[in-house]
Amino acid sequence: MSRALSRASAVVGTELLVRDGRGVRLTPAARSLLPYIERALSEFQAGLDLVRSESDVVRGRIPVSFQHTFGESTLPLLISAFRGRHPEAVFTLTQGARDTCLAQLAAGESDLALTAPVAAEGRNLLSAVLYREPLRLVVHHTHALAGRRLASMADIRSEPFVALGPGYGMRSLTDALFREAAYRPRIAFESQDTHTVRGLVSAGLGVSILPPGGDAPGRHVSAETGNLGWVEVPLDSALAFRDVGLSWRQRNPDLEPLGVRLFRGMVLTEGPGLLAGLVKRRSRPPGAEPPTRDQ
Repeated sequence: MSRALSRASAVVGTELLVRDGRGVRLTPAARSLLPYIERALSEFQAGLDLVRSESDVVRGRIPVSFQHTFGESTLPLLISAFRGRHPEAVFTLTQGARDTCLAQLAAGESDLALTAPVAAEGRNLLSAVLYREPLRLVVHHTHALAGRRLASMADIRSEPFVALGPGYGMRSLTDALFREAAYRPRIAFESQDTHTVRGLVSAGLGVSILPPGGDAPGRHVSAETGNLGWVEVPLDSALAFRDVGLSWRQRNPDLEPLGVRLFRGMVLTEGPGLLAGLVKRRSRPPGAEPPTRDQ
């Protein structure tokens, strides 16, 4: 240290150390300089910590399980925001039914699960809701209910229903709606993704209940699409919504990969704000057009 301060004395142009018996002591000039040196060392240490932290993020993967409906916009938007800060972060993505996503989380095959409805918290499971969106009746564009401003579950009692299969988040939600309406649906088709469900409805093969949005064939009826086309109608039910959320296992923070912890923290604190515009656009009343720049 004394040699370093001696070299620093030559740079500064004044003595920083003086002999004091068998030892040395700081000069007044050195004591004046010391707070600046400490601040510089602190800033340097912060820089080292940042570099090491980024290296930890790069070295580890971030495994996320998610339902199919979140692969088009919700999850990509969150990953894009995170990669803007940690461009080298690597994700491992697995998509499937809600039950599959939660089973992978419980088994340690993924560290985070994006599902709807959000999983109930348990002994070793934590969850947080990110946003809520409505569920709507989806019918063929020529259906008698297509022009309605509001529909009830009673209106589709005799209709063939196009459902997602057991284990899917939407299946549990539609089952709850039918239980509330006190009847069992006449299921005509069971599918494994919402695109197929909308496609079947577009062809007039049944009705369904889905979250808003999507671009299956026939959303915009034209000569090229023949008679394909579907319309969304708001549902008159207190249960016609779904909560979208993130779930993770509760464990020792020291054993959790840094990248997983940072991504989860960003999603929980900033996710609702990042997704607000998307949710607002998706939840816009059927038939409402977004405002133009001149409005």
